[in-house]
Amino acid sequence: MGEPKLLMEGVTYEVADRLLLDRVELTVDPGESAAVVGPSGSGKSTLLGCALGLVRPHAGSVRVAGVDIVRMRQRALERHRSRHIGMVFQFGELLPELTPVENVALAALLGGVKASDAYERAEGLLKELGVPYSAVPTSRLSGGERQRTAFARALVNQPGLLLADEPTGALDARTRDQVAELMFSLPHRWGCALVVVTHDPRVADQADQCFELHDAALAQRAKDGRA
Repeated sequence: MGEPKLLMEGVTYEVADRLLLDRVELTVDPGESAAVVGPSGSGKSTLLGCALGLVRPHAGSVRVAGVDIVRMRQRALERHRSRHIGMVFQFGELLPELTPVENVALAALLGGVKASDAYERAEGLLKELGVPYSAVPTSRLSGGERQRTAFARALVNQPGLLLADEPTGALDARTRDQVAELMFSLPHRWGCALVVVTHDPRVADQADQCFELHDAALAQRAKDGRA
């Protein structure tokens, strides 16, 4: 299976004298998915921020693709992030005036891929993920199509680690189920590791591992919701 794509050890973070993460441990291997649930304000997005390198913990290590990103300088961290991490947000965070292909290709171009390859990758990913090729602006897509486009954008640079922050939170039940099915198929299809933060236990229960963040501690959670 190889080394973990994400290995968090002893991660501790506090803000304004409030402890959000207390010696958190999390390992996600290639081809594996993990979901993190917990009440609002419990620190779930902070946990993702640590994995993404946007939040530097006060203690502990965060190894992404074998490298501890906590100790990296900013420029090196940005390069490592673009090569090894893909991110999907609740509302997609796509540029609404661009087409789906342009949105996905832009991420590849920013990652240093030449234009012809960037657009070829974008078109292939959108086709594979079920987004109909279209010249219309992304703003005219359905909610499910926008999230599929967001996943294509996150995958275009072939990252080893895929992070998703409430990716189904703004979707209706039918579209949520479709997007969740796609999302949890990606680690097996692409060999990446997936970490999903969600409020929805129906989504979380589809992950290979499920954790609950409560009182700054991350604990294994059974699929029926029991810790």
